[in-house]
Amino acid sequence: MDEHYSKVLKTMTNKPTGEIIRIAVIDDDEDDYFFMNDYLKGIDGKQFITDWYRDYESAIKCLHSKSHHLYFVDYFLGNKSGLDLLKEAATFNFDRPVVLLTGFGSKDIDIQAMEHGAADYLVKSELSTEKLERCIRYALERTTFLEELKARETKYRNLFEGSKDAVFIADTNLVFTEVNHSADILLQSKNGRLTGRSLYDFIGDSVQKNRIKDLVKSAGNIDDLEIKVRRDDKEIKNCLLSLSVLNTPDQLPIVHGIIHDITNIKKAELITLQSEKLAANERLIRMLAHEIRNPLNNIILSVEHLIPANEDEEQKDFLGMIQRNAIRINHIISELLNMANPVELVFENHSLVDVMEESLGLASDRIKLHKVKLEKKFPAVPIIVACDRSKLVIAFTNILINAIEAMELEEGHLSIQIEESAKAYSISIQDNGKGIPKEYLSKLFDPFFTLKKNGMGLGLTASYSIIQSHKASMQVESNEGEGTSFTISFPKS
Repeated sequence: MDEHYSKVLKTMTNKPTGEIIRIAVIDDDEDDYFFMNDYLKGIDGKQFITDWYRDYESAIKCLHSKSHHLYFVDYFLGNKSGLDLLKEAATFNFDRPVVLLTGFGSKDIDIQAMEHGAADYLVKSELSTEKLERCIRYALERTTFLEELKARETKYRNLFEGSKDAVFIADTNLVFTEVNHSADILLQSKNGRLTGRSLYDFIGDSVQKNRIKDLVKSAGNIDDLEIKVRRDDKEIKNCLLSLSVLNTPDQLPIVHGIIHDITNIKKAELITLQSEKLAANERLIRMLAHEIRNPLNNIILSVEHLIPANEDEEQKDFLGMIQRNAIRINHIISELLNMANPVELVFENHSLVDVMEESLGLASDRIKLHKVKLEKKFPAVPIIVACDRSKLVIAFTNILINAIEAMELEEGHLSIQIEESAKAYSISIQDNGKGIPKEYLSKLFDPFFTLKKNGMGLGLTASYSIIQSHKASMQVESNEGEGTSFTISFPKS
């Protein structure tokens, strides 16, 4: 470029109070640049500052700087063209409006210019002040609109991608067309892709499926419907589902959906409920034990007085029967009181594997008698927790015995797994027994509740109390005819 043109050429209208718009004219013909200035002077209400760039290399630098509001580019730029400039601008995401200028009209060039991002296409011989004013106005308005649209898209895209809830877009069959990262994490798809799959693939309950289909078809919107989601890794998640159906005149309806995972909330509610029930039962046990023990002590003392003084052997036998059963009742009350009283723990560091091995040793006779197949998945590196070993052995043993007795003779499979996660150490005890009916799961840890013919219903209650006293949690999952799984989690903190 000549030194004369290396300086920025500026032409301003005689209306300095108007809006200032910076325009770059990229043209290898100086006369065309001056013609453009003449047209710009005739536009009222605006103040233009124009810069001239006469070759392709200086034009590229100009586009990189993004220092202008609008760019007029001639089709012919030496060995390259205005289309080449548009293509190169697209490689660095150039977002300012570009108007392509040609000396003759060509529909093919017009189409190519629009395809490569040009805001407009003008023929030099047809230029006028009115056409130029309209072109500038439309190009700047379109750019402003696109910038606002892009800003909105960025904002809502950030909300979509950054949401902790699973957010998705789907068709009316709830086939995913777009999902956020939280949806991938929640549903744990086998191949890592959810698009093309339906939400119904992750809902095992046919009643829930049909209800959702009916609601989508009739109401169109769903607000906080509680559902159970079955992930590809078989884990069940309790969730709240919200759907909104968007109907447009020219397109098929689309569904916006949000899935809020409430699994941890449900677990916390269950733990709180169990704790409240346990505390209420303990208060009731202490009250009943006190009320029963007073008359029972009188019975025992009276029998002890009557037996030596009575010479009738038959009556002695009856009195002995009364004495033995009274002592047995007294022993049961003592067990109940021991269970109801706060457990006194002596915390020391122990390996969870060692504690479980000791518990398995106490249950080994039953395992052999029932011919149970035992599968152990223990970590190579010891997992150490602070615990009362003797109490924890009692808790584990009670759970193991319940699992063994729930399985059929010679068909039992008992799986025990100890593993570490980011927040907890967990023990899973899983059997393939007859399972527990759903209506009984909430009563499982209640005192005196049992499904055994000769059970007292105190073993699992004691286990739950011990586990809870270790600040650990115990979750139970069971399906009738398939088996039961106990998961005990010790938080790392």
